Amino acid sequence: MRSFSLFLLLVVALNSIQTFAQSDRRQLEELLADYWSYTLQESPTLATRAGVNDFNHLLPQVSPVDQARKLRSEEAFQERLNSIDRDSLNRDNQVNYDLLDWELGRSIDGMRLNTSRIPFNTFSSFFSGALRASFGINMNTEEDYRDYIARIEEFPRYFNENIENMRQGIRDGFVLPKIIIGGVLPTVQAQVYDNPDDSSLADPILDINERLPEAVRTQIINDTRNAIRTYAIPSFRQLVTFLEEEYYPAATEGIAAIDLENGEEYYSHQIRVYTTRTDLTADDIHEIGLSEVTRIRSEMDALIEESGFEGSFGEFTEFLRTDPQFYAETAEELLQAASFVAKKIDYRMPEFFGRLPRTPYGVVPVPDEIAPNFTTAAYNYAVVGGTRGGAYWVNTYALDQRPLYELPALTAHEAVPGHHQQNAIASEIEGVPEFRKVLGYSAFGEGWGLYSEKLAIDMDIYENEYEHFGRLSYEMWRACRLVIDTGIHAKGWSRQQALDYLGDNTSLSQANIRAEVDRYISWPGQALAYKLGEMKILELRARAETELDDRFDIREFHDVVLGQGALPLDLLERVVNQYIEEAL
Repeated sequence: MRSFSLFLLLVVALNSIQTFAQSDRRQLEELLADYWSYTLQESPTLATRAGVNDFNHLLPQVSPVDQARKLRSEEAFQERLNSIDRDSLNRDNQVNYDLLDWELGRSIDGMRLNTSRIPFNTFSSFFSGALRASFGINMNTEEDYRDYIARIEEFPRYFNENIENMRQGIRDGFVLPKIIIGGVLPTVQAQVYDNPDDSSLADPILDINERLPEAVRTQIINDTRNAIRTYAIPSFRQLVTFLEEEYYPAATEGIAAIDLENGEEYYSHQIRVYTTRTDLTADDIHEIGLSEVTRIRSEMDALIEESGFEGSFGEFTEFLRTDPQFYAETAEELLQAASFVAKKIDYRMPEFFGRLPRTPYGVVPVPDEIAPNFTTAAYNYAVVGGTRGGAYWVNTYALDQRPLYELPALTAHEAVPGHHQQNAIASEIEGVPEFRKVLGYSAFGEGWGLYSEKLAIDMDIYENEYEHFGRLSYEMWRACRLVIDTGIHAKGWSRQQALDYLGDNTSLSQANIRAEVDRYISWPGQALAYKLGEMKILELRARAETELDDRFDIREFHDVVLGQGALPLDLLERVVNQYIEEAL
């Protein structure tokens, strides 16, 4: 009888545990659904890119009132998350839990620091984002065009809110340096057109859907032009006036993040956000960078010797920078060369990946309006449910600064096996919460991009010593970032010191060197992501190769790394370790 009673108590206890576990799972699922709905409402342009059309007529709300509302909402989400017993969840939901915890943490910290007071850098900005108001809207129906026009009509509010945030930054001493404003101003000034058709915002009506009735097309074209003339161009004109008359005079002569209000806390936050690591200080990262620079330089010196070139490192890099054989004569030639490399890599992809994305990609030029201050290349992912694939952007501005020998590494990074493979796979993952499909962690994404440059060696993509040197130069470039970013923002480096360091250690063109250093100045911490992310992926691959030995499968390893979408590095390590344990 006593044994039977104990048995009943055990059954009740087990049922209670199971009930609590189910309750935690349901709470998490409800929380994830609520968080996704919140994200779509607060980030209408992200919603559009995610294939949700309910907010196509809106731009983000970024006023102090809006920021306060968002902070309260996300703190409430954090409380709900903390009330869930993580240990009761299965492995997949533990990953969901940890990702949401990370997302909320970095967002809450950023809002408490009020980073919205600096809403742009040389690489991305609220105004360049606004110029892409049509991105993700399929433009098939009259409603699609009406939503687009309504989004253009949001420009004055959106620009005013950002300007007011910057005014608060002026009052607080939280502003960008003068050198950055001077470089950005021409890009903003260029958007003040006399003719609305000259604006890129008019592109959708230049190729308007012919299936729409002629009267509707005519009205849409007229209304779009009027919206650009009435709302967009005056917003840019107002921004130019503000930058010239208020912001530039208040901008700093210094370039270090730690010199801003709460600068040390701000830079530490930036390091955490972009490296997804909490165990590294600026000094730690600086030393890692110096060590990597030394290692890579020895490999570069060895390659120069193998090439038969008679001269110093500086003479070799000058040869690469100036010899006409290494440069395209036309934009079309550069795009064709990039496309050829991309197809070479496409051919080898099934050898290295078990899963290939359904979404294609194309090679397209960086838009003329942003090209002068834009980086060498970039990737723009495909919109969920959209009508176009991903875009490997190649900068065709200043062709004498875009060497052909760098194209294999550049293409591997931005297209495949780099960002296109990574982003397309993430967007196509099934059975995960929707918010995970749009996550982006610089350390993961850019680390994967840099890893892909090295993976192209295994793919036999580099055909001569110049292309191999181009890859090493790119790796050196990312190693230099560890030294320069921390040097500028934590160790008192001048801009010239940074320019000299990058020029002395890479074969990058002078235009790229200037653009890169100004990017690091205007975007503290982001440049740290590449090398630290790559080093972690290489570390995990080496561990898998060693422990699995002849059971190691490179295709399987790559699918594991990319198969969960973007992850913070510590979580990626856990996922790979679990894969190794299960494969043994």
